[in-house]
This record gives sequence, C-alpha cells and structure tokens, in this order.
Amino acid sequence: MLDRPHRRLNPLTGEYVLVSPHRTQRPWQGKVERVQETSRPKYDPTCYLCPGNERSGGARNPKYTGTFAFDNDFAALLPNESSDNAHDDPLFRIEPEYGICRVVCFSPRHDLSLPELSTEEIDAVISVWTDETEILSQNPNITSVQVFENKGELMGCSNPHPHSQIWATQRLPNEHAKELIQQKAYFAKHGRPMLEDVALRELEFNRRVVVKNDHWVALAPFWATWPFETIVLPRFRTYSLLDTQSTQRMSLADILKRLTTKYDNLFEVSFPYSMGFHQSPFDAQEHPEWTLHLHFYPPLLRSSTIRKFMVGFEMLGMPGRDITPESAAERLRELSEVHYKKA
Repeated sequence: MLDRPHRRLNPLTGEYVLVSPHRTQRPWQGKVERVQETSRPKYDPTCYLCPGNERSGGARNPKYTGTFAFDNDFAALLPNESSDNAHDDPLFRIEPEYGICRVVCFSPRHDLSLPELSTEEIDAVISVWTDETEILSQNPNITSVQVFENKGELMGCSNPHPHSQIWATQRLPNEHAKELIQQKAYFAKHGRPMLEDVALRELEFNRRVVVKNDHWVALAPFWATWPFETIVLPRFRTYSLLDTQSTQRMSLADILKRLTTKYDNLFEVSFPYSMGFHQSPFDAQEHPEWTLHLHFYPPLLRSSTIRKFMVGFEMLGMPGRDITPESAAERLRELSEVHYKKA
C-alpha cells in the first residue's frame, strides 16, 4: 500500500496530501551536490542584530552576552489598531488586526545557529520564548502567541544572525484556527487530545520517529507535506510553553539540538527551514483538546541545492510528495548527532 499512489489525511487540518512514492523509487540515487558555505564572523560590525550595533530603525543594541529580545523595528502588526478601519462587506471584508511583534536573538554570536549552540544555550532561548509568551499572553487583546524561526535565505530570512520572531495576534491565524477545530472535534469524539494519541501511537510504531527522550519525541508525521518535515510532540500533558517545567524545557533543548544537527548533517549545509510552536489559544477558556507542538518545514529535497516547490497540481489541487515520511524519517534517524563541522 505505502509504495503505491495514495492520499493521507492530516487530522490537524482536515486536509489531504497526495503521496506518490513510485515516482522516486530510489530517492538517494544521483549526485549529491554541496554548496560552498560562506563562513561568517563571530561578530559583524555591519549586522543590525549583533551586540552594540545600530539597528535599521535607529535604536542601538546593548552589548548583550546571552539571548536578546526586542520589539521588531518593522513589525507586520501594530499594537494601536482600532476598529475604525473595519469594512463589513460580504465580498470585500476588512477587519483591523491588533498585534505585537518581537525578535529574539539566540546568541551574541553571529555565526552560530541552533545546532551549533550548546544544549544549555538552547535552553536559555526556550526560556526567553516562554517568558515572552507569558508577558504577551497577559495582554487582554492577544489570543495567539506564535513563536517561529525562518532559517536561511531559501526561507526568506533577511539577516543571517541566528534569531527567531514572536508574533502575538488578536485573532487566531488560519493554521492555528484549523488545528483548533480539528482537535476539538477529536476530543469531543474520543475524550483525549489528538496529538497525545499521535505521540503514543508513533512511539509504539516507531517507524517515523527521528529522535526522542523522556519528555519529547520528534517524528516525521504520517501526513507530512514537505520532504523532511517533522513535528515535535510532548510525552506529557501540556498546552503551551507556560505549562512546561525547567527539566522539560531542558529536554526540549536536547531534542532541538539533536534534530537540527541531523538536519545540517543531511546535506552538510546549514539546513534551511521554517519552524514554529503552536500553543493553546490565550482566550481565557479551557482547552483540554490542545497539545503544545512544534512544526519544522524544511524545503530541501535531494541536496543542498535542490528544493521542493509547491506548483501546478499542488497549488491548484492538493499538496503532494514523492518521498514517504517513513523513508524520510529513516534517513534522518540514521544520521549522526555530531555536527558535520565537528566530525
């Protein structure tokens, strides 16, 4: 069955993905190209995210020595939007959107991405994400706090200094809203959180698991769309970063270091991706259906220079993939957890 064309349901969104494994019977044949990476300095005097430098908006960074968070100088959302801009037309509806955008620099080092940081340094980043989530979620106008990172030029990252963003919005974004509907429906039918059951089943099946520890598991989801897509799930009941304990955050740091190291080792390149947490809505309601989780969406397909494009039938019909999640997970699982730069 798995080697024939079929489609798989994504229970988080209610949407399908087409799987065509017969198109790539040997996904690893052919030349594997490697790009010549440009080495970056520890400190770049022209970088607006490095310690002590002036940012694009005119503010100057402190000479920070750890993780550093600040308001985005060119925020996509503004904290002073009013309802005066509404336009209630059935075909051309406008709804003002209140929001706050923050930037989190992982480290003062210009040249170190997540897999090159120590587990303790990644834990410090997670702690800042948690603190920022707590502050933003207390704002009565905020419902969703989205922590995410765009890594690499292929993902549109405008500055190579390793950093993430946090967008806090008044309403749930599209993907967040779809996941809420699906998880509520599953919980109403089964009395258990969907992603908690996914984690239990995947750990039992073990074929799509990439890395795991006592508190978390990273796996290629059954419904994955991107070639080496993964999802990180907790092995304990949690709804947002605010519900995690210090030991659980350190365990998450361990998972992130191991997973992103495998990503870099796959094609021996600083592996591009978009990743982000989906946390429970902060709407003053109980959400027993929700499970905190973290998506990784990497674009690379066969080498450091060949990426997956969503075009044609995938844009007009439904997403598709040639490499099955099972084979992708196996490939990632077999990779070393020692970064290729240190091997």
